[in-house]
Amino acid sequence: MTIHSTGPLRGGVLLVRIKKAAVIGAGVMGASIAGHLANAGIRTVLLDIVPKELTEKEKAKGLTLNDKVVRNRIARNGKERLYKEKPSPIFHKKTADLIEVGNLEDDLEKLGEVDWIIEAIIENLKIKQGLFEKVENVWKPGTLVSSNTSGISIHDMVEGRSAEFRSHFMGTHFFNPPRYMKLLEIIPTKDTDERFVNGMKAFAESVLGKGVVNAKDTPNFIANRIGVYGLQITFQKMLRDGLGPDEVDSITGRAMGRPKSATFRTLDLVGLDTFVHVSDNVRENVQDPNEKKVFEVPELLREMVEKGQLGAKSGEGFFKKVKSDKGKEILVLDPKTKEYRSRKKLKAPSLEMAKRAKSMKEQLRALVYADDTAGRFAWYIAKKVLLYSAERIPEIADDIVSVDQAMRWGFNWDLGPFEFWDAIGVEKSVARMKEEGETIPPLVEELLASGSKSFYKKTEDASKAFHIGGHYQTVDEHPKTIDLARLKEQGRVIRSNKGASLIDIGDDVACLEFHSPKNAIAADIIQMIHTSVKEVSANYRGLVIGNQGANFCVGANLMFILMEAQDQNWPELDLMVRQFQKAMGSLRYVDKPVVAAPFNMTLGGGVEASLPCDRIQASSELYMGLVETGVGLIPGGGGNKEMLLRWMDGVDPKERISLQPLVNHVFETIAMAKVSTSAVEARDYKFLRREDGITMNADHLLYDAKQQVLALDASGYQPPQPKKIPVVGETGYNTLRLGAYGMLQSGYISEHDYKIAGKLAYVLAGGEVPEGTLVDEQYLLDIEREAFLSLAGEPKSQQRMQHMLTKNKPLRN
Repeated sequence: MTIHSTGPLRGGVLLVRIKKAAVIGAGVMGASIAGHLANAGIRTVLLDIVPKELTEKEKAKGLTLNDKVVRNRIARNGKERLYKEKPSPIFHKKTADLIEVGNLEDDLEKLGEVDWIIEAIIENLKIKQGLFEKVENVWKPGTLVSSNTSGISIHDMVEGRSAEFRSHFMGTHFFNPPRYMKLLEIIPTKDTDERFVNGMKAFAESVLGKGVVNAKDTPNFIANRIGVYGLQITFQKMLRDGLGPDEVDSITGRAMGRPKSATFRTLDLVGLDTFVHVSDNVRENVQDPNEKKVFEVPELLREMVEKGQLGAKSGEGFFKKVKSDKGKEILVLDPKTKEYRSRKKLKAPSLEMAKRAKSMKEQLRALVYADDTAGRFAWYIAKKVLLYSAERIPEIADDIVSVDQAMRWGFNWDLGPFEFWDAIGVEKSVARMKEEGETIPPLVEELLASGSKSFYKKTEDASKAFHIGGHYQTVDEHPKTIDLARLKEQGRVIRSNKGASLIDIGDDVACLEFHSPKNAIAADIIQMIHTSVKEVSANYRGLVIGNQGANFCVGANLMFILMEAQDQNWPELDLMVRQFQKAMGSLRYVDKPVVAAPFNMTLGGGVEASLPCDRIQASSELYMGLVETGVGLIPGGGGNKEMLLRWMDGVDPKERISLQPLVNHVFETIAMAKVSTSAVEARDYKFLRREDGITMNADHLLYDAKQQVLALDASGYQPPQPKKIPVVGETGYNTLRLGAYGMLQSGYISEHDYKIAGKLAYVLAGGEVPEGTLVDEQYLLDIEREAFLSLAGEPKSQQRMQHMLTKNKPLRN
């Protein structure tokens, strides 16, 4: 790690550069942390203890406890799990090549070669203290050391260590799974050098893609303290009210702005044994008798753990998947009988009202103020969590922002507790709480006494949060954050319609934002693409295509395609496809640089809107694929042509080389509707090129894309020129069809799949022309469009479209 004790500083923050790290502890969490460090391109040493006994397989091979392969077995097994776990902890199988395994006896000195050491061993204070004593013996001054503990005192772990070692030590609590959970809690001690804390925060945000909150060295820190409290309150309320886990999950999931996994599915995913351990840790370390009582684990839960009903990892917890006459069925545990039964959803008027609400504010108010079973339940647990969160400031955090961020990033809540409080109305809710005999925390009383009615307020250029002392402070934002919603509030919209907006994001760069339902591409977005290209060409340095919705774009408007096809309105559908193709062409050949910023689900038309751009700056979490065959179609907006261009890039038509293997790759990718599981894997399919960028922190994606635009502009950008494309022609077409026919004969694909494959093969081969013929892009677009329209008219394709729209699943017919 490059650490400069006196500098250099960037914005007052010490620069921390970590080139190599070590993780001690190869359990699920330790191995996954090592995997995510490797995701970020950091070489990592993964160490664990030396096994005390041989396995049967090792005995059969004649190995002994002295063999290296045996001594490294635990760490090696941890690394190998990374290849098998789903969802995958790593971006790509090759990612794990950056992880070197070893053991704490033979390889301890390797800790002297790294820039950051992370401890992730058993939650036992004495064992951790003994480990850090060994670590200090080989520790190199300047190397950061941290613990991934979820609750043990950070200060106590390094008791007896030197002052210099303690100054480099802190807690770094990753949330599981580290690749997907945004939260990282950093917990300094009174001895930790503040420069290292700030440097680690900046590093974790930019390089690891984390949302970082500074927590205090208190039991379970911030997110688990409040989150486990909420789970306990919910569990206890369920038992009192006689409801089942399935009924409670109907209330505490999306209806309350929380994940679909709600309460009991979340407990199953976390592991009931883990939950019991975390609850016990708080109960044993807090002093307030009332708080201790809340964290007492219900007897039912302890019984389940004793029986091995640990949740997803044991195959049964509150829910269990079984095979029945209906096929696979998920059963739920009845708390009264302790037997599994069929699931049922709680039906209540408030849940229906919440579902129909147009905003989160309306949704939450419709639920928590309703006088029915769901409303009363939601109100009770919301009330308790809000009061507890306010009571714990400043014990666990100095500000409400850290608490809200911790719950959004660590538990995937849409709103943190204080944001939730603002949404339901602080005055109204506090009045009801007082009527019900609740004690209102000083922070809340102070807010209302000051004449304010919300914890947050917005000014023209910043958000402010209420702080202890009766004043508001500006919420710090990372300099790489571009907030499109705020820019629109500031009047930075250049052009807009129902489906998309063109927004000035500064430095003479514009951003084209999709905001149709699911960001699906229809006529309004196509129109705005044409408008944006003209506007940017005349008045801006370049264009970013990006948004801040749940997904970049899930494709074209399938409902429109189906309705037009069913009505046999071919001129209208043909016109839309032509306009879409033309819009994609304008993105490719406009005289200013265009950079796409895709993230999360980027499918079908979303891919086609990205491929023609000069660069792609992708989020590391990118699920990108041309998936049209799943709905009985092929790409119609130029996707086939763009993929051919990418695979043919660098091929000299004058050279006599076989193009067939390249076309085969394109055919396989599109025909099998392959979707990348990360931006790194998207490079394998050539959705991303070598020059395209990857951003680890999704909050920085638009900023990074904008920097790409500025760099291209500064380098004297010149648009690409149209190319002639060599095609494999009739010979290649027959080759592709023959491969598909073999799959048909083996039962791998259906007759209709084969028909779709034939249309795709015709387009990718360039039609029935001689092999090696040079064709222009418009020729390929024309035959692509004809194939698309032909398939749209097929009854079985229309069945596939209908099934996707109603079931959200592909139909194989």
